[in-house]
Amino acid sequence: MSLTDKAIEQIRELIRTGALPPGSKLPPEPELAAQLGLSRNLAREAVKALAVARVLEVRRGDGTYVTSLQPSLLFGNLGGAVELLQGDSGALLDLMEVRRLLEPAATALAATRISDEQLTQVRKHLDAMRAARDDVEALNAHDAAFHHAVVSATGNESLLTLLEGVSGRTLRARIWRGLVDSRVAGRTIEEHEAIFAALSARDPALSQAAALLHVSNTERWLREHLESAA
Repeated sequence: MSLTDKAIEQIRELIRTGALPPGSKLPPEPELAAQLGLSRNLAREAVKALAVARVLEVRRGDGTYVTSLQPSLLFGNLGGAVELLQGDSGALLDLMEVRRLLEPAATALAATRISDEQLTQVRKHLDAMRAARDDVEALNAHDAAFHHAVVSATGNESLLTLLEGVSGRTLRARIWRGLVDSRVAGRTIEEHEAIFAALSARDPALSQAAALLHVSNTERWLREHLESAA
């Protein structure tokens, strides 16, 4: 580890142990450096790195604070980082593979936890998809909302944030798919109907299978299209 990495780890340890709880203000730079046995330059570099990672928030004229440490904040840059890969077909396929690994498992978990109110929200998004079947962009927006509602039902914010980051990148692929293949709207809606039916039955195995079929079909189509375009 470099000296800067060690300095970063020391501050992280203070946060992990509760010595610097969420919302707390860091000591002034000279005091922080002395407390950690670091040079002021190393302390400054460590704080900058943790601010970029959103673990710390620098407020000009006020000081530096530990953030809320919520997954949505800490993982918030994932979607932006993923967007930078939009021209890389290999990276897109890797992300689709990640989605295939995570989303069916998340859907199975949702089946064991989803409330009646949450199920109603999922159904509303499904109804909106049916109404928007001739509007590709609207259809895909409701598609994303459908999956957000399903994964939200797991109650796992970290899982939701990770899948949102990955799906944000693949949303472009779904729109592209719809523009190229006009028949996809009907198939997409049928796949979502199967997911909803499995969730309504509170059947985790069936929910996982329905979600796996849906994501796998999208992934297979994308692979074939990229190969034909190469």
